[in-house]
Amino acid sequence: MLTINVAVLLAVIVVWRLRRRTEARSRFDEKFTVVIVLALGVLIAPTPAGQGIVNILGQLASGVTQASR
Repeated sequence: MLTINVAVLLAVIVVWRLRRRTEARSRFDEKFTVVIVLALGVLIAPTPAGQGIVNILGQLASGVTQASR
C-alpha cells in the first residue's frame, strides 16, 4: 500500500502553484495559496525539521537585533 505524507503533498502543491505567472493569478488564487502555505507550516512545525527551522530563524533574528544596536 502506498502512503503519502500530507506535508510532502502540500509542498508539491505549493511549488506547483508558485511556478505559475503572477499576472495569471486571481485574488482567490493568491488567498488559497496562502492558506495552503499556512497549513504546510502547521504540519511542519512540530517535526524535528520544523524545530530546526525555528531555531535557525531565532538565531538569525537575534543576530540582526544585536547588529542593529
